[in-house]
Amino acid sequence: MSEVISFSAALRERSSTAHSSSEHAGFMADLMKGEGSRADYIALVAQHWFIYEALESAAERMRRDPIASVFISDKLTRLPALEADLEFLIGPDWRERIAPLPTTRRYVDRIDQVAATWAGGFVAHHYTRYLGDLSGGQFIGRLMARRFGFETNGIGFYLFADIADPKAFKDVYREQLDAAPWDAAEQERVIDEVLVAYRFNTELFDDLAHAKATQVA
Repeated sequence: MSEVISFSAALRERSSTAHSSSEHAGFMADLMKGEGSRADYIALVAQHWFIYEALESAAERMRRDPIASVFISDKLTRLPALEADLEFLIGPDWRERIAPLPTTRRYVDRIDQVAATWAGGFVAHHYTRYLGDLSGGQFIGRLMARRFGFETNGIGFYLFADIADPKAFKDVYREQLDAAPWDAAEQERVIDEVLVAYRFNTELFDDLAHAKATQVA
């Protein structure tokens, strides 16, 4: 008899290839290997701002939803840290100096679309971003700090001061996924949306690489 695995385990397993593809996209791989510049890092932070502005606006709208609200925690909020990072990295006029790339615009539109009508879709994007931030994001933050000489300014996005034990937080989050009142069909929809989110991430790294190549040319 085959072992029945939990929804959170199935989600993790089914998205592992997409997760790996996103992590190893050229732009991000270069940044992680020390081949990316400070300007490359700033470009990534700027795109994050648009994504998290959409995601955290959606979270405010979803706070009254009985399913989505379970996953929403102020401890995860990233927008104030991103804004402080951008002010440090770019200057007080950072808002006038950043713009969303084409993939970022599509990503934001997708978050806005699903969060307007579908709790599972919102949770899919919430899961993809925040559990990633609490996992590989912690390593990225330390790497960028060493690479560019940051202390806390510039990498505030990766610092979760209100989460003392990221592993314990992620464990609870996965328990909440398993407890969500979704049937098998809805679980499949959520997994599919997580794959959509990872695809946006990968395509964003492609956009960043293209934008960099265009500037160099």
